[in-house]
Amino acid sequence: MRLYSRATARGEADILEVIPMARILVAHGSKRGSTAQIAEWIGEVLRDDGHEVDVLPADKARQVLGYDAVILGGSLYAGRWHAASRRFARRHAKTLEACSVWLFSSGPLDHSAVDHDIAPVAQVAGVMASVDALGHKTFGGRLLERPRGFVASMLAKSKAGDYRDRELVRAWAKEVSSQLDRPADRGDGGAERTGT
Repeated sequence: MRLYSRATARGEADILEVIPMARILVAHGSKRGSTAQIAEWIGEVLRDDGHEVDVLPADKARQVLGYDAVILGGSLYAGRWHAASRRFARRHAKTLEACSVWLFSSGPLDHSAVDHDIAPVAQVAGVMASVDALGHKTFGGRLLERPRGFVASMLAKSKAGDYRDRELVRAWAKEVSSQLDRPADRGDGGAERTGT
């Protein structure tokens, strides 16, 4: 929880007001660890803002009940969202409808995600609609110089590098956090839509 002091009309500090913070699950589908690290960065920002946060792989996050909000991320490969993220969304669809949900993707091996907002791919757009997600953000990806797998190795010859922008991730997480500081009732002036 977070403590706020309110000033009186004379400018003096009034009683501290106790504001309960949100319990948040950040779940991710990550093939090579890049998306998992983005999820950790998001979790750090939310914890710094006073929220209670669990960061877990999507295939290990068995329980959604009890969370006020869920942030679900997945890596992108050839326009497809990580299978574990898609399965998580299907498995918990009914529960996700009852809490605040944001999605993120990680994948572009260039600076396009920094230069402009990238619309969600079709699979992610479908998940957004099914759980009534409040927003989505695409972040750049990372590809090591010597990755495993033939296709990744060939791609690395021209695209190897870390295209993730940590400050962009942190700014988006702060934006989500600011929405969670408001009443959690999505149908009555609660969290607003954020991002794409």
